[in-house]
Amino acid sequence: MTIADISQPIIAFVRAHEGWGTLVVLLLAFGESLAFVSLLLPATVILLGIGFLIGESGMSLWPFWAAAALGAFLGDWLSYWIGLKLEHRVAHYWPLTRYPDLLPRGHRFFEKWGALGVFFGRFLGPLRASVPLVAGICEMPALSFQLVNAASAVIWAFGVLAPGALGLNWLQTLF
Repeated sequence: MTIADISQPIIAFVRAHEGWGTLVVLLLAFGESLAFVSLLLPATVILLGIGFLIGESGMSLWPFWAAAALGAFLGDWLSYWIGLKLEHRVAHYWPLTRYPDLLPRGHRFFEKWGALGVFFGRFLGPLRASVPLVAGICEMPALSFQLVNAASAVIWAFGVLAPGALGLNWLQTLF
């Protein structure tokens, strides 16, 4: 199964059922940010495609942006909470058992950068799945985590949808 086999039907669904689009985006962003699901779901590629669909169809970017930001925020929050509750035992659960160096890499990144690591980890694909877990395992203060989580979710959501949504419109004005 290829990324296209997964992404094309989802994008086609959003095209055909515009009213469900924001819920689909929220779920994709949630899955992309949730530690276990993000290892299996190519959500960033799908969200980029939905961004182009937004630009092509003239739909408003803002509800999709809000949905993506909320989904990303909730996914990282749940990953953080799982890290708090399961601590280092989380490494023994599938699919993390298939990626044994993911948590140690996330831990090194978090130890080096702290809250900035949580912020920038959202933008680094492989670390996106592990840094919130590690922040929970390391018992990062919840308020600090949530502030950084919210800021990075809003910026990430815009960054993943806007290139297609706004870039396509910009290109159309040029030609």
